[in-house]
Amino acid sequence: MEDKNKKEIVLSGIRSTGNLHLGNYYGALSKFVKIQDTHDCNFFIADLHALTTNPNPEELHANVKSILAEYLAAGIDPEKANIFIQSDIPEISEMYLLLNMHVGIGELMRTASFKDKARKALGIGNAEGETDEEIEKQIIGAETNKRVNAGLLTYPTLMAVDILIQKATKVPVGKDQLQHLELTRRFARRFNSFYNVDYFPEPTDFDFGGAPIKVPGLDGSGKMGKSEGNCIYLVDDPKILRKKVMRAVTDEGPQAPNSPMSEPVQNLFTLLELTSTPDVVKHFRDAYADCSIRYGDLKKQLAEDILAVTTPIRDRVNEIMADEDYLRRVVSRGAERARERAAATLADVRRIMGIRKF
Repeated sequence: MEDKNKKEIVLSGIRSTGNLHLGNYYGALSKFVKIQDTHDCNFFIADLHALTTNPNPEELHANVKSILAEYLAAGIDPEKANIFIQSDIPEISEMYLLLNMHVGIGELMRTASFKDKARKALGIGNAEGETDEEIEKQIIGAETNKRVNAGLLTYPTLMAVDILIQKATKVPVGKDQLQHLELTRRFARRFNSFYNVDYFPEPTDFDFGGAPIKVPGLDGSGKMGKSEGNCIYLVDDPKILRKKVMRAVTDEGPQAPNSPMSEPVQNLFTLLELTSTPDVVKHFRDAYADCSIRYGDLKKQLAEDILAVTTPIRDRVNEIMADEDYLRRVVSRGAERARERAAATLADVRRIMGIRKF
């Protein structure tokens, strides 16, 4: 009989490619903190995924440590949620190999993220109207000394294993990862069908309710992201943070009362709405509407309001980073918990696939 009190398993990971930023905080971390009492939460640091970019070994380890500290400083409680490092779970690597036996090269090459990252790695332009076949031919046959590693191609398989090995049913993902989540469901169905079992659940995106939060960058367009270089990091010191905000892209200002906002200005107001009080937001909206707004004043206020959010986190990060024993205890306990479920899943998968001992 199914236990109705059993918590739903949630899983999410962040690649260890640098510090976390304001977009990570409002888009993910702050939400994770809210559900760690109500769900079986598993948050990991995806250092195996980070290897697709061939990082410097010392930088890779330092990035794992900083993200771990930022998880904890943002309020994720290791007594409530399981925090672990992907590479501490060797079962993931073995199941990655096994699941790849049921994954087609073509379906991996057709993923949007692979095509974008592969062409970026090879320096291939993005021509309008190109077919999948033309793109694949460019990537495979590019006359260049650069290469696309197989790990980048099979990234969706590894992501699927992260999810399936923990039997997670809810996976918070951004828009750019929805295709990978759909592939995970496809792989789960394929495995179940091929072996005539009802083993893997099909995970779905976690709906936090309300409209998804899109945290814009400071460059006037798009969202905040590490690769775009438009971030406010949670560990930025006040001087750097203020300088970044003061350099944010704006426009010449409203030329008539109640003018529509340009995208760069709307981005600043979006950040203001996330970090400031309603009366502050109203003050600047009214000033924009009557053409009296001074963007310098807006930016100064925004910088201070962001600092009110990030300063306690930054201070806590510094404390945690200095406590190596605490970090070691957190990840050791996290690995033990994660491996318990992963080992059981892998044992079942091996048995189902016919890999058995004499």
